[in-house]
Amino acid sequence: MWGGRFAEGPAAVMREINASIPFDKRLWRQDVAASQAHVAMLGNQGIVSREDAAAIGAGLDAVAADYAANGVADDLTLEDIHMQTEARLADRIGPVAGRLHTARSRNDQVATDFRLWVRDAIDQVDAALGAFQDALIDRADAHADSVMPGFTHLQSAQPVTLGHHLMAYHEMIARDRSRFADARARMNQCPLGSAALAGTGFPIDRDMTAAALGFDGPTRNSLDAVSDRDFALDYLMAATQVSLHLSRLAEEFILWASQPFGFVSLSDQWSTGSSIMPQKRNPDAAELVRGHSGRIAGCMTALVMTMKGLPLAYSKDMQDDKPPVFEAHDLLGLSIAAMTGMVASATFRTERMRAAAELGFATATDLADWLVREANIPFREAHHITGRAVKLAEERGVALDRLPLPDLQAIDSRIDDRVYGVLGVDASVAARASFGGTAPDRVRAAIAAARAARQEEER
Repeated sequence: MWGGRFAEGPAAVMREINASIPFDKRLWRQDVAASQAHVAMLGNQGIVSREDAAAIGAGLDAVAADYAANGVADDLTLEDIHMQTEARLADRIGPVAGRLHTARSRNDQVATDFRLWVRDAIDQVDAALGAFQDALIDRADAHADSVMPGFTHLQSAQPVTLGHHLMAYHEMIARDRSRFADARARMNQCPLGSAALAGTGFPIDRDMTAAALGFDGPTRNSLDAVSDRDFALDYLMAATQVSLHLSRLAEEFILWASQPFGFVSLSDQWSTGSSIMPQKRNPDAAELVRGHSGRIAGCMTALVMTMKGLPLAYSKDMQDDKPPVFEAHDLLGLSIAAMTGMVASATFRTERMRAAAELGFATATDLADWLVREANIPFREAHHITGRAVKLAEERGVALDRLPLPDLQAIDSRIDDRVYGVLGVDASVAARASFGGTAPDRVRAAIAAARAARQEEER
């Protein structure tokens, strides 16, 4: 490739460290598509003859068919997917293949190919997250009335419904999808035609190539275009946020599946056994999702550190931009699919959840609120009275609604029998009817809105 300047070939180690073909061969579809757009523009502009442009276009089709059938060879002498494609093209159509590289550089090639790949990756992740939302919505709908303890500090706090809990993750995923959508819109400018760093003296039509590749338009600065990897960082940061959300749900499934909780039983499809303990049913899929979140965050950190302090424009460090993105994308796809399957197939033990809510004094806030509303007591005083009632119930080993009225009145005479209307867990969740609350009617309204939004997306 640069034999005119160098008298000797590279050392064996240099050849190995310099080559990116073992990983950037994943870009072959994007590389062929960008090359097709480029040569069509060259022919249209008269920079190469229409006959040569047609021959190159047909040759690229043949190379793509060969890649699809046989894969891309790890030929280190050809360094990367761009040189591999050009060499394969030359094998098919001869020296005319050399005209393809007119008015472009590998710098704008890789920037274009990588953007196209990340754009496709975002579309794949978005579709998978939409399916995950559907699973959450379906299970939430089935459990809009199922009472469970809500936790703070992993201590029983207030009763909520399982439907409300699952819809919390739906909201997280909705934000994740919006981050990917923002990243996609921001990256959708075409670097092709920026050449090495300064643009080109050939009369190219960058709007034509941008439109052919589905971009909104060409990038506005050639230096920025070839050195920008913000789009890859945007992808990794959004992927990291998704993985954190998946990890939180995975952790809850791990806890809930343990015998002390017993809130959920994961299906055989998403569980494993033990080589020595026949009774074991391990939530390995959830544990792997939890573990993948650390690896995905590590991929994000790796690219941040690679890009830190690089001067304009292109530096060879940037060859290491793709492996962390590829790794994160693969891990994220597995994690989303695993959590979707777990949510869809899990058996929720709602009786156990309800019993835990009833035993955890989760309606204590309802007693305090009742004292404020019905006895006109300042909340801080009501909080103190309720604390004494909880202590008594704890000593007796009963729920708050099992304390006899005389015992409650001994704590504070302003309590009357109307209080029992708020001390049950069903009354507690029903009372939380503010917008976004856990009341079953509110949960069903949130589910209906989520279904409508998903249907609108699918149109």
